[in-house]
Amino acid sequence: MAKLYSKKQSTSQKMSPKKETISFLINYSKSLSMIKIKNLSFEIIAN
Repeated sequence: MAKLYSKKQSTSQKMSPKKETISFLINYSKSLSMIKIKNLSFEIIAN
């Protein structure tokens, strides 16, 4: 029988993102636009 070497995590850490990360993702999603032409889709980032 195979021996399992993984350990169980005894505590779960609560992770929270930085404000800069959230700001970057929100600004990125605001500038991103999708254009569909027939079966093709294009992503355009308006900067």
